[in-house]
Formats: sequence, structure tokens, C-alpha cells
Amino acid sequence: MFRTIKCGNVRQDHLGDKVVLSGWVHRWRDHGGLVFIDLRDREGVVQVVFNPELAPDAHAIAERLRSEWVIQVTGTVGARPEGTENPGLPTGHIEVVVESARILNESKTPPFEVADDVDVDELVRLKYRFIDLRRPKMRDILILRHKVVKFIRNFLDDREFLEIETPILIKSTPEGARDYLVPSRLQPGKFYALPQSPQQLKQLLMVAGVDKYYQIARCFRDEDPRADRVPEHTQLDLEMSFVEQDDVLELIENLYTSMIETLLPEKSLMKPFPRLTYKEAMDRYATDKPDLRFGLEMADLSDIAAAAEFKVFSSAVEDGGIVKGFSVPGVGGYPRRQLDELTEFTKSRGARGLVYIAINEDAGSIDDLAEGQFKSPAAKFLSLDEIKAIARATGASAGDLILIVAGPSKSTNVALGALRNEMGRRLELADPDMLAFAFVVDFPLFEHNEDTGRWDAMHHAFSMPHEDDIQYLESDPGRVIGMLYDLVCNGLECASGSIRVHQRALQERIFKVLGYTDAEIEQRFKQLLDALEYGAPPHGGIAPGIDRLMMILLGTDNIRDVIAFPKTQNATDPLFEAPGYVEEEQLRDLRLRIVDPAKPK
Repeated sequence: MFRTIKCGNVRQDHLGDKVVLSGWVHRWRDHGGLVFIDLRDREGVVQVVFNPELAPDAHAIAERLRSEWVIQVTGTVGARPEGTENPGLPTGHIEVVVESARILNESKTPPFEVADDVDVDELVRLKYRFIDLRRPKMRDILILRHKVVKFIRNFLDDREFLEIETPILIKSTPEGARDYLVPSRLQPGKFYALPQSPQQLKQLLMVAGVDKYYQIARCFRDEDPRADRVPEHTQLDLEMSFVEQDDVLELIENLYTSMIETLLPEKSLMKPFPRLTYKEAMDRYATDKPDLRFGLEMADLSDIAAAAEFKVFSSAVEDGGIVKGFSVPGVGGYPRRQLDELTEFTKSRGARGLVYIAINEDAGSIDDLAEGQFKSPAAKFLSLDEIKAIARATGASAGDLILIVAGPSKSTNVALGALRNEMGRRLELADPDMLAFAFVVDFPLFEHNEDTGRWDAMHHAFSMPHEDDIQYLESDPGRVIGMLYDLVCNGLECASGSIRVHQRALQERIFKVLGYTDAEIEQRFKQLLDALEYGAPPHGGIAPGIDRLMMILLGTDNIRDVIAFPKTQNATDPLFEAPGYVEEEQLRDLRLRIVDPAKPK
């Protein structure tokens, strides 16, 4: 056998036991004849000692060893000499005195050290991912991810959910992003698509009477690069029949709460999960995925701004936009350099600019605020009463900094939401051990696309409108509120779902609002519409992202860290050098021809 125990599992309980270990040479040290090696496997490291007097043949092998060679040793577990213990290691009080050893495989010198504190370019890490995954940090991520998925499966199995796999090769249907297309050899000129999500398939399972379905689903989206997105991701896909919105939200809250309290008891949870309407989230935090670990809540200043002589404010309101801001406690003394940085940050997020009002620390109460007790580039355009009104609206006090953005509603909220998060980061307002989950509900069913002049689905086309709003589908689509909900945590969206449409006539009306012709509806959605005519039950579901959840649990802002073999931000794979060109014969089989002058002949 290659081993009787794993390296990281040897303890003082094994003193005097003969053990067989196999693993990688982590570190090698020669101390005047004695050779010490830290031997590593998935469970950790253990010190093994080669003594030339006790085992000369093994010692001769030890002198040849190098980093990352794979070896097997047989020896006896002993206590480390007094004063040489390493209390920072679980195996730090013992060592294995080697009797025999053999080399199982040699290794080239790795491109980087297998250690967490080594600074390595990400492209190098991804190209040599099989080495990168040996690092303790990456190993622990894989282990936690396994435990999370296992917990989800056990939790849902206890509640009578069926795990059902759905096809990877499906028909191209609009789900909000571009599809990855797969040409068919047997049906020339036709294409499959990789699923962006199993949305229609899980609804068909509800029509089939499955009642409760889930799967750990692979999903594919040909999206533009973004730091927290990858072209292929994993989600918990979940659907239930005969449920209302509260049933879905309560299930997910119980799942996440019990999972985190079991697997990560050191984390703090905000319980119960708050529920905010979409409007409330946008009004208070300027985003539909607020970080609730700190305050910095927004104030709508449009009424004050509309009457001001300051054209930046008044013209924004006249043009149908908003003026909005928030106060940041205790930073009214920010120097000009930092204020300029905040202005540039806000512009980079789509705002036209940033207006600030810094209130002196010695200003006293806002009601008694006087000229000279604040500074602002807009001071000469705003009256003292208007400054006071803005300070009251934002809840500002002496020593605070008020940050204001004016412009179109959408871009203003985007900029302010990002600015709020930036101030939370700079001032370290968020507890890193707190997981502040919240549900955001009652999203608009549609959002107007200014570029196309059409209505787009806020989530997707299969979501149920509130019953009272169905009457406005054709006459006033922007007024329709949907039974849509997101789960957010610490500023990230980590799940999205809805109650689904389960009647054909209503589903066709929604497609028409989205601008689909009868022919397009028939071509793209026939399978679902036909199914809805055969006794489709009321149903709903949600799709939490596994990758996003892992990011939140581990406190990382890099989604690639939580995926075993990720693509880069530009959707390339440095390890396999994918995507790549294929042989001409393969193209001929598919009846395809590449028109690309950059392709090598």
C-alpha cells in the first residue's frame, strides 16, 4: 500500500506507531547529517526525519530529493525534541523517523512555490493551475465548496426535492445574454446552444408533476468581461409547484442560515433576513444589491435642488433626472486630493461630476450653521438655507462630508451606489465577518431600453406580474410590478428568482410587450407555451449562484479563486490554450468555413 495514514492526520495519539506516508516534498532541510523534510498531502504537512545512522539507504535517497518530488516513506512516529515543537501546526509536536523511502516521481522546478504568501501573476497561476491548487488556500476553497454543495444536497433531499439533470445541448432562446452556439454535424446548418440556465426545462418539470426539483447546474453565457462573472458558472437551480413567494424565500433563508451556522460558525449572520422592495433599496442605497453592513443611506434632494439657482441641480430635475446624496460621518476634513479622487471615481462610474459639502468640525448644530463653517464648490450658487436643508435631509452633522450627484436617474443611482460602497471600503465600515443577507422584492417586470426603444424583461420573460398590475401590461408596462426577488449579501447579488407565469394567454401577452412577433414566439417558445395548455400548476423558483456564494463566504472579490479550472476575464483558458483553432476536416464535417485573415493557413 502507498500509505496507512495521511500526512496531515498524524498526531500524538500515534506515538510509537509504524506508519506509511506518501506525498510531495514541501520543504527540505539538512541539519548536519540529519535531513528534515516537510511531507505534504491534501490533509497537511508532517515532518519526517532521515538519520544516516538508523537508515543509511533512506538517507541517501533524502539527499537527492527536491521540492515537489513525490515520495513514500515508512517510519515510526516519535515526539519532537523539546524546544523544536511547532504549535502552529496540527502535527507540530510529532515527527516520523524514516526507516525506508522510495521516490515515486520526480518533478521539474515549479514556476512558483507552493505557498499562500507567494505573489504570482494570475495568468501564471492559471497556466499551472494543477500546481496552484496544491496551495493550502486553494485546497481549503475546494474542500469548503464540496461541503457547501453536499450540505445543499442533504438539505433539499430532506425536504423531498428530486435532483434531476437537464440537457446541455438545447435550442437557442433569449435569456438575457448571448448564447454559446454548437453546430450540429448530423443536421447541417443547424445549431444547438449551451444553456444560460435551465429556465424553461425546470418549468416543464413542474408541468410534468415533479413538484420539487433542483440540480447543481452548469450554465453558459457569452457575456462581456466583468470581474465577478465568468463564461461558465455553477448555480443551484431550484423550482417548486403550488408555492407563493414567501414559500421560496423562507426555504432559501433556512438553507443559507443552517448551512453557514453549520459550516462557518465563526461568521455573523443578520437574522432574520431583511426584506426590501426594489423601490426602497434604490431610494435608500441607490442599488438593488445593497451592502447592509453599514449605513450611509441616500436622501433624495430633488425638491430642494429644483428651486435652487445652481444650474447643475435645477437643470437635472428639469430634464427629468434626480439629485441625490448621502453624508459620511467624520470625514469633513478630507483634503482636496482625496475629494478630487472621489470626484474622478464617481465620473468613472457614469456620473457627470460630484458635488460635495464639507461641514467644519466646530460648526455646532445644523440649524445654527453659518457662512464660513462649510466648504463646497457649489457654495456660491447655493443659499445658506439650501445648504442647511441639504444637511438636514442627509442627516449630516458637524465634521461630516455630504456627497451629491445630479443627473439621469439610472446613471445617478449607479454612481452613488458605487460611491457608497467605496466610502464603506475606505473607512472600513463593513465587518468582514458579517454576512448581511437580504431579500429584494417587487422589482418592475419590465425596464425600458433607451437604445432600442423597446421594453426588456427586468429578470426574464417568464416572471409573473402582480395580479393587480396585469391590467396595465399593454397600456403602461413600466407600472407593472413583478413577483420577482433577489437574494443579496454584502453588496453582491447571490440569487435571483420569481413566481412564474403558468397560463399560456398571459405568457403570450408578456412576449408581445417585449416586442416578439407571433412567428418569433412560435419559433422560440413553442415547447413551453404548448406545455402551459396541459394543466400547468402555479410554480416558482430561484437560482442561487454557487460561485458567488463561495466568494461571499470566503471574502474574496475574485470569482476565479473559487473555481477549480476557471477561464480568464477574457474567457480564455491558459492551461488548455482554449479557445483554439480546429482542423479543416472538422470544419468540413460541420459544413462550416472560417473567414478570418488572422487564421494561420
